[in-house]
Amino acid sequence: MDRRDIIVIGASAGGFEAIKQIVTDLPVDLDAAIFIVWHMAADVRGILPRVLNMLGTLTAAHATDGETIVSGRIYVAPPDRHLLVETGRVRVTHGPKENLFRPAVDPLFRSAAVAYGARVIGVVLSGALDDGTAGMWAIKQQGGLAVVQEPADAQVPSMPVNVINAVKVDYIVPVKEMGALLSQLVNEHAAPNDAPESDFAIKARMEVLIAMKDEDTSRELFRQGRLTPYTCPECHGVLTALLEEQRIRFRCHTGHAFSADSLLTSITTDIEKKLWAAIRNIQESTLLLNHIGDHFAEANEAKIAAVYFTKAKEAMLRAALVRRALLDHEQLNMDSVKDQADMESFS
Repeated sequence: MDRRDIIVIGASAGGFEAIKQIVTDLPVDLDAAIFIVWHMAADVRGILPRVLNMLGTLTAAHATDGETIVSGRIYVAPPDRHLLVETGRVRVTHGPKENLFRPAVDPLFRSAAVAYGARVIGVVLSGALDDGTAGMWAIKQQGGLAVVQEPADAQVPSMPVNVINAVKVDYIVPVKEMGALLSQLVNEHAAPNDAPESDFAIKARMEVLIAMKDEDTSRELFRQGRLTPYTCPECHGVLTALLEEQRIRFRCHTGHAFSADSLLTSITTDIEKKLWAAIRNIQESTLLLNHIGDHFAEANEAKIAAVYFTKAKEAMLRAALVRRALLDHEQLNMDSVKDQADMESFS
């Protein structure tokens, strides 16, 4: 029988130290392959493999597209690349961002669920927002195990909390206990799945192909969703809604994917950028109006100059209105909304 020998780990803010602790506590002869996605900026030099190798346990390296999966190795997503798995080999792609990130946790988890089913152990560590929730749901749908860092133990608890709220999690443990737990779980047998491929598995496989830059599949999955009035923050294409039980996600026809939380965060962040751009444009128009007014004043065209100066003052008043709107604007996500709701319940 197959064992649970595929471990996929997702982390974001606060996850660096958690990953180090887990790897430190793993045995050097662990008979499993480990795949790690840690959110990082595209221009950040990937230091995680070098740091993990200094711990002296398992060998770590940035994954290379097409390489063979070997037990006892740690494969780390390179900067600005998705890390995926197929049966027997690793894939590294520059596919569309998911939840505003590349690499993102969901594509890794989803690909592992499709390729290895019950052999997969998913691990979500410290991080903001909810990348990893949809991927962990996919792992559970395919018979895998869900392991989550105890939220009180996480520097940023949002990712673990969101998984716990959306998925029937198997283990919730602090990081110091996770290495020992994983060492135990990889020795368990995974129940074979002989059932026909489910509708979920078919759609999950399509999403894996999208992460591998298959544009035809992206358009096909887009047509299976429900069109929404929202536009993609990445490419401004129309978003379609995909339902998974009580949870809703979004994809555009080019392949970008968002949870409801990451979409809300992106939209409200974009509002602030556009308000600052509006203030800048109004101020530029004010400077130009005053400049032209000075030109006419020097040419003894007092009446025309006065109109330009008046228009400049009107523009400054509009800029003040936009600035007040900007100061009142909130960058929202589900955590901030819940915090406000909790505060109101105590008032």
